[in-house]
Amino acid sequence: MRKIVLAYSGGLDTSIILKWLQENYQAEVIAYTSDIGQKINKNKIIKNAKRLGVKKIIIQNLKNEFVKNYVFPMIRAHAVYEGVYLLGTSIARPLIAKKQIEIAKKFKAFAVSHGATGKGNDQVRFELGYAFFGGKKIKVIAPWREWKLQSRTDLINYAKKNNIPIPKDKKGAPPFSVDDNIFHTSTEGKVLENPKNSAPEFIFQRTTSPEKAPNKKTKIKITFKNSDPIAINNKKLSPEKLLEKLNLIAGRNGVGRVDLVENRFIGIKSRGVYETPGGTILYVAHRAIESVTLDKETIHAKERIMPQYAELVYNGYWFSKKRINLQKIVDKKKKQVSGDVLLSVYKGNVTILSRRTNNKAYSMKKVSFEENKSFNKTKVEKFIKFHSKQLYKS
Repeated sequence: MRKIVLAYSGGLDTSIILKWLQENYQAEVIAYTSDIGQKINKNKIIKNAKRLGVKKIIIQNLKNEFVKNYVFPMIRAHAVYEGVYLLGTSIARPLIAKKQIEIAKKFKAFAVSHGATGKGNDQVRFELGYAFFGGKKIKVIAPWREWKLQSRTDLINYAKKNNIPIPKDKKGAPPFSVDDNIFHTSTEGKVLENPKNSAPEFIFQRTTSPEKAPNKKTKIKITFKNSDPIAINNKKLSPEKLLEKLNLIAGRNGVGRVDLVENRFIGIKSRGVYETPGGTILYVAHRAIESVTLDKETIHAKERIMPQYAELVYNGYWFSKKRINLQKIVDKKKKQVSGDVLLSVYKGNVTILSRRTNNKAYSMKKVSFEENKSFNKTKVEKFIKFHSKQLYKS
């Protein structure tokens, strides 16, 4: 029998997709789940898949690989989409797509499938990953673009018809659309669809309201080596554990909330609320350590390419030559970026307290207001005259 590898969460929507694939393609479905730090109930996934007759259920722990090989390179690039979005959902899809194709090849599946809707960015991100690793040999099935189920009522009726359990919170109006992983949580839909509505406090899942955060500052020291964080408060941690610890510290101090209206790749504006607690701290800390370890030209080159890099990630081009070439620019001098950053976290704010490094890029002698012989001030006049002439050039 032909096989299809489905990105399966164990929830209602992907269970409906699983049954639909079985019916419409007369194929054996392999249920695949990537554990990248989202809220996951392995027993529920296995139970629901088996109820639908699935024989092969694969759950992979990818948290460390995700943080090390996807999140950290993006942090090194200081990638922020449209000024505010730290790309938490965007960065997760390439890894899932890659692993799906690996499994499809291993079990000789003819197709892969995902549960992304026809209006979202994720369908593009998944399918660009499928195309990169699977080429034309593995078919892509996108049920939301193929089936005739048009509404939440249609889905519920299909589930009832096929004896698929319907959770109580799925029986009424469409729920919030939530995506989460170890790096972030996003919440969209319902009251948030209208940008005039304020986000209700109950939707926040991993951050305390800044108003209710502790009244005492929390200090954190982050150690960087070769541009990646390796320790918190002198304790070395794996990428996964380091981000988890920062998430807890930042979350209870109200750090990492963003309410934004973004321009989707497919041309639709959407409003959502994102929480990226640990990632926000890493972003601020990494910029701080670079400020005392890299030269002006390198820092400014990175600033110029960042918007392009961020857009490539947002659009699903993680594996593209363009993104990889930009990463080479980002990482050109990463071996120089080592040292400690001490931060204060307090009621939604992250403040830099100190930067320490053995790197010589920052010169105390040159910057000092005290008289010294290390900086030739006579050259400044020539420097200003040269740039005065540039004012008249187009």
